[in-house]
Amino acid sequence: MDLLKMFGTGWNLGNTLDSLPEKDDTSPKGQETSWHNPMTTHQMLKKVHEAGFSTFRVPVSWCTQVDDEFNIKKEWLLRVKEVVDYGYSLGMTVIMDLHHEDWHFPTEENYPSASKKIKKIWSQLSDYFGDYSHRLIFESMNEPRKENTPIEWIGGDEEGRSVVMKLNQDFVDTVRASNKPNNATRPLLVPNYAASTYEVALADFVLPKGENIIMSLHAYEPYDFALGDDPDINDFADEDKKTIDELFEKINKHILSKGIPVIIGECGARKKGDNEEARTAWASYYTKKAREYGVPCVWWDNGIFKGGKKTEIFGLLNRHTLEWTFPKIVNAFVS
Repeated sequence: MDLLKMFGTGWNLGNTLDSLPEKDDTSPKGQETSWHNPMTTHQMLKKVHEAGFSTFRVPVSWCTQVDDEFNIKKEWLLRVKEVVDYGYSLGMTVIMDLHHEDWHFPTEENYPSASKKIKKIWSQLSDYFGDYSHRLIFESMNEPRKENTPIEWIGGDEEGRSVVMKLNQDFVDTVRASNKPNNATRPLLVPNYAASTYEVALADFVLPKGENIIMSLHAYEPYDFALGDDPDINDFADEDKKTIDELFEKINKHILSKGIPVIIGECGARKKGDNEEARTAWASYYTKKAREYGVPCVWWDNGIFKGGKKTEIFGLLNRHTLEWTFPKIVNAFVS
């Protein structure tokens, strides 16, 4: 719990290193820019840090940058390291994960294959990044779930939840087995099924055996306002505050009260028309409530500022101009 105090408020480099190439260009630049964000720069992270964000989450998709034996391409490791260093050199806490991977589909049948791959990936990453201090946090997986099934986003089933726990333990054991001394006590971040706040997913969570382990949750709440597609649900009302209160009461009941520390690695409220004031009020209330429970929050910034009603618009920093498009929301979130 004390460890979380160094996290502070965080910012996600969304839709960037986690992008999946839409064309044949799988070069580091091709992947990083395939979802229409520019190449990440040190100046970009300096802007984020100056705004008051002290944690930098780096979502990374590795599956397009490995060979048949799951050996990661050296060029991709170098580029990810460059981006990690942008935040790390500024004194920020940096979180690096596995993002948009489909090979860890959590069934018992798939577990042997997924176990082998997660061990192979994290063995390489533990070695490559092992000399970094505890300000670099490893996160086992992003929202591991049974994709494209009826239970994908509703807490999963007993099998799925159980397999996610086993993969988390594989991750912890692999990092701890590294020959790099810092990995013996490095803080590690693990999700439950889909990083979900559904009651059943919280209740079934089992922390892997080991020390310095933190639970990762994603919570875009209240859902209809923060993430839902309906453009008319764009106001932050008193009943929405109650939903947020209930969210943290639930997290406290199932997780925090058991001595398990939590970070909300993704959250935010999407733009729907001209609702900046409502989103600002949401940001202020959400983070204030989270701090009451000692839970750091990391905004999901995907660099998107316009689109149709199904477009998830969460951009705060215009990465092309290095200007904050919604400074009121930023100030409310970090203050």
